[in-house]
Amino acid sequence: MTEASIRVLSLPDVDPDVYTSIQNETLRQGNTLELIASENFVSKAVLEAAGGVMTNKYAEGYPGRRYYGGCDWVDVAEDLARDRAKELFGCDYANVQPHSGSQANMAVYFTFLQPGDTLMGLDLAHGGHLTHGSPVNFSGKLFNIVSYQVDKKSGRVDFDEVLRLAKESNPKLIVCGGSAYPRFIEFEQFREVADEVGAYLMSDIAHPAGLVAAGIHPSPMEFCDVVTSTTHKTLRGPRGGLILMGKDWENPWGVVAPKSGRTKMVSELLDSTVMPGIQGGPLMHVIAAKAVAFGEALQPEFKEYCQKVVDNAQAMADALLELNYDLVSGGTDTHVILVDLTKREISGKAAENALEKAGITVNKNMVPFDQKSPFVTSGIRVGTPAVTTRGMGIDEMKGIANMIDRVISSHENDELITQVKGEVSELCSRFPLYTDLLG
Repeated sequence: MTEASIRVLSLPDVDPDVYTSIQNETLRQGNTLELIASENFVSKAVLEAAGGVMTNKYAEGYPGRRYYGGCDWVDVAEDLARDRAKELFGCDYANVQPHSGSQANMAVYFTFLQPGDTLMGLDLAHGGHLTHGSPVNFSGKLFNIVSYQVDKKSGRVDFDEVLRLAKESNPKLIVCGGSAYPRFIEFEQFREVADEVGAYLMSDIAHPAGLVAAGIHPSPMEFCDVVTSTTHKTLRGPRGGLILMGKDWENPWGVVAPKSGRTKMVSELLDSTVMPGIQGGPLMHVIAAKAVAFGEALQPEFKEYCQKVVDNAQAMADALLELNYDLVSGGTDTHVILVDLTKREISGKAAENALEKAGITVNKNMVPFDQKSPFVTSGIRVGTPAVTTRGMGIDEMKGIANMIDRVISSHENDELITQVKGEVSELCSRFPLYTDLLG
């Protein structure tokens, strides 16, 4: 096979092994009830942009200020992504280059903090994220971490305790938000704590970003100094990160521009932290796909979709409560349901494995005050963005809750699991996904 022929041949001809893997993953997604709260299904338009020719282009720097030539059209794509993000979230500043939510968080920390400074975030075992101070993560290795927790009875953030810890530790930056917190993030109350101790406030809205954009979840822009997010999950875009600010502001650290001597804006410092601080060339094909997703989220249909996501989550939560499951915080305001299996004779890991055999994907997750390890856990996290994208509604959520219960209650019964898998397959066939991508 010549080099010229490779350029024109399609994937099945060039690499049948990878092609088969992709085809099988397409089939798996179509035949599975995807209930992992951090996953969703992007549109065909987003897929096309993410797989397009902009993957070929190096574009270090920012639109109009690149270190490479030939960036005219990738500049257009990035400007579209930035402008649409600002319109979507009602803010003055957007950086769409972070490769992930973790790198967006890293960029904020490296802008606002010095190694050894005190960072305060939600405990991982109580719904926080690795980058909010876990000792195995860069955040826990580089900064002095003070973790706050949720109240044992309510499952919600205890602000009396947050204020007490903040006064004791005097953090430079407080992070609000998490990866397994089923309730609205209490931005205003966190602002009060931050003001009390003179801390900066960052919100990580990676999970509810789509709900925020749709106006269903409260917005952090009025209360937080800086906001980070992923672009997938409820926002239904490609995998990537995002940094936002409601309003740009003059940096308080006295950093000046080298030639003019003027005080730099925080936006300039964030931009330079992302590139060249922690990243090199941006992923222009992903940024183009972000622009497409943001454009989709600006349409009226997206708000309707996000409302259905929440309605479905609350319907599933109610059905699980009726089946005598314990839910952290007693339910959900968002797309996330955190199921506490402590009182049942099954771990989160065993529940995840049994449900996957039945064609239902969830993830094992620690619950507040969990006595099991992160590799075993006492809970599972369930979410509704992906099944809602497929068009499923409240009736389907009730049925899915019943399937989950049957599998968990008889998780060692292979015959029962096989039966449920057949029901899952039938349900999925009524809500087809990506059928045009199958060869």
